[in-house]
Amino acid sequence: MRHSLHTLTAASVLAFSLSGCLLGPNYQRPAIDTPATFRFQEGEAADLANTEWWTQFDDPVLNDLIATALADNKDVKVAAARVDQFLGQFWSTRSALFPQVGAGFSAARERVTQSGPTPVFSNGAIFNDFQGQINASWEIDLFGRNRRLTESARANLLSTEEGRRATILALVASVAQSYIALLSLDRQLEIAKATTQSRAESVHVFELRFHGGEVSQMELAQSQSEYEASAATIPQLEAQIAQQEDALSVLLGHNPGPILRGRELAALGAPPVPAGLPSDLLQRRPDLRQAEENLIAANAQIGAARALYFPSISLTGFFGTESSQFSNLFTGPSKIWAFAGSVTQPIFTAGNISGQVKQAEALQQQALYTYQKAIQTAFQEVDDALISSQKLREQLVVQGRQVEALRTYSTMARLRYEGGYTSYIEVLDAERSLFNSELSETQTRQAVLTSYVLLYQAMGGGWVVDAEKMTTQQSSLTGADAGAGAGNGNGNGNGNGNGNGNGNGNGNGTQPASGAAPAENVK
Repeated sequence: MRHSLHTLTAASVLAFSLSGCLLGPNYQRPAIDTPATFRFQEGEAADLANTEWWTQFDDPVLNDLIATALADNKDVKVAAARVDQFLGQFWSTRSALFPQVGAGFSAARERVTQSGPTPVFSNGAIFNDFQGQINASWEIDLFGRNRRLTESARANLLSTEEGRRATILALVASVAQSYIALLSLDRQLEIAKATTQSRAESVHVFELRFHGGEVSQMELAQSQSEYEASAATIPQLEAQIAQQEDALSVLLGHNPGPILRGRELAALGAPPVPAGLPSDLLQRRPDLRQAEENLIAANAQIGAARALYFPSISLTGFFGTESSQFSNLFTGPSKIWAFAGSVTQPIFTAGNISGQVKQAEALQQQALYTYQKAIQTAFQEVDDALISSQKLREQLVVQGRQVEALRTYSTMARLRYEGGYTSYIEVLDAERSLFNSELSETQTRQAVLTSYVLLYQAMGGGWVVDAEKMTTQQSSLTGADAGAGAGNGNGNGNGNGNGNGNGNGNGNGTQPASGAAPAENVK
């Protein structure tokens, strides 16, 4: 009966502790001023938030590069390790809600002095001491401090998980942008080489004509000047290509080296514009969910700080046995036990507790404003990406017509010069304008494709979860593949590759170090 009473009392204390009051404000999502639609809404937008949008470029090499980056990128692995770190922190914080139980055993052989202040003249001067005990301690969370700390730790864990997803979102976008930029540089190099080759032939013709007395030295020098101008762009572009390959290699998690190419820039598909409402961003963008979890964590810290004003109640106890002979250690007379309770109440702290409350409230305000600003920034990024995508496509159409007009102008100017109707300066002007226009058109095409990437990055969506699953899959792009690509030039037939075929990427497809369970499952 007495044992049952003790059990009932302990259960009542536990139930009262878990149902005790929680100090501090309970979290409520703040009111957000959300516009009904984006300023620059796309008329033909599609609901593609949960699709692997990069496959819409229709380039298998890009798909492999993104898979490789998700499997091997070091930033993703760092983010995964941070999730493990905060998962451990959550477990440590939550453990304070439960009794802490331990056990111990000790054995000693001692001799008591016979010449001290209280001499011992007996055979007991040398004796053995054996002890075994189980001890327990428990802080009753009457005012909810530990529960608030656990709430904050859980929110920090979820924030870290969302931070990992934000890293994945940024990584996919960065790989796609870098690859598009690489193809753009390839195309510009191809234009520069073709223009330089054409001008080299013109210089050769002019040299023959100069020696034959048909053209002046000034016209020859003009032709040579234009040749050197286009030739000078080739090493610049080749350097940019190598640097872009190195940057992309590091994004893949590999050492700097050559990058395999797939389609040419003009052959890449154009992904459709994703649809969505501004309010959707609150759930679709991991950086916004991360900011909200930080706000939840800061809000819980207020209650934890306010609980310091109230008493702290702790229960401790142990049960064990002690005997001078091991054979008697587990007999009835050797039992020892003790139970104790303590209550501590702060009386005067010279502003220590109020200072902690003030800090917690200020941090909560900072987190709130950070969350609100993140939402406004998200709206801005989507609007900017939408208008950029629309206007860049219009610009590309105009520049395409300009290039065609300049090709006609260049052809007609050369025919007029050959017929003696105009000076060579007109030919040079036409060719110079065509060269610059072709480079500009290529850069605009790159900007159009990049705008799609930025738009999908700004919109977020369920595709981040699909990409997250790929971080634990082995990449399909091996170092041998990268080496094979190095021997094929830059993929556009411009011969920029060195043909060594060795490849710096080891392509080992190593698994991320983290094996953390999804943070959403933590209770």
